Amino acid sequence: MTSRSLVTQEAALSLPVAQMRSVFHPHEVERKLARLHDAGGSAREHDNLRAVYERMLERGPERFQVKPSGVPDMAALYEWLPNFTEVLDDVKRHVALAQDSRDGLEVTPMLLLGPPGIGKTHFARQLAELLGTGMSLVPMSSMTAGWLLSGASSQWKGARPGKVFEALVEGEFANPVIVVDEIDKAAGEAQYDPLGALYGLLEHDTAQSFTDEFAEVAIDASQVIWITTANDERGIPEPILNRMNVFEVQAPSTDQARAIAARLYRGIRGEHDWGRHFEPEAGPDVLDLLAQLAPREMRRALMTGFGNARLAGRGCVEPADLPQAGASRKPRMGFTQ
Repeated sequence: MTSRSLVTQEAALSLPVAQMRSVFHPHEVERKLARLHDAGGSAREHDNLRAVYERMLERGPERFQVKPSGVPDMAALYEWLPNFTEVLDDVKRHVALAQDSRDGLEVTPMLLLGPPGIGKTHFARQLAELLGTGMSLVPMSSMTAGWLLSGASSQWKGARPGKVFEALVEGEFANPVIVVDEIDKAAGEAQYDPLGALYGLLEHDTAQSFTDEFAEVAIDASQVIWITTANDERGIPEPILNRMNVFEVQAPSTDQARAIAARLYRGIRGEHDWGRHFEPEAGPDVLDLLAQLAPREMRRALMTGFGNARLAGRGCVEPADLPQAGASRKPRMGFTQ
């Protein structure tokens, strides 16, 4: 059984409650579109911008604003993410405030701070699934221009809307989870701050009328659930830090890593028909080796181990079946990002 199915089955989460929320004003889009026609010029000059406006009007402004119907049993998440207890506690408080009310779920922007490989991005995906909303990932380490978040002016060649606009206009939800990954690695020229858009987006009031620089239409981004991740807070401007709850996340202990490996073994075995050929639990020696790996590496190692054991005609995975078993290497624990 996968971590996803575990959350679905064990969390006992009722169907999310959904209401509709407008994320933009259609008449503003119609006005912008009319101005393009009045401006004349080359037929191709504004093709991309015209297509964006037409797409907005085609889809309409209404998006689902979802929240759990009550405070869910999050036991499965606490087990799968044992080093995120403090963060999960905070999420549970926000869900409790929104239950039995007409208010949407409002989660204070959060920064997950800690070394690489402790599961920060994995946590964000699980949170999006728990809350019943979508997720968009913005990897700042590979960001080559500051306009990925806020869009670039349509006057620039190759310009397009930013990630926030895309998540709200092209997505299904008014309150998606947007993950700004490795925010401390954002780099850009002094005249164009890659994090500039966040100053307004992380404030509830100003986020209600966020304007993407490409479309130049106000978008309601006030319901976005923001999760940022970082290895070192020294690379983050103080005004950005002041807008978020900061959680210092530690790597799982050895016992916690073994438990994660054991659940992953059961999950892979349970989700494949060929799993019936194998023992229901991994052996302690196998768990000891797997506990030194990040879960993404655990999965690859287990798939190799299952395959080697099957080739050998055995119903149990042995340490020698795992790749690099017994090799000298620096131990790595926890989740990869």
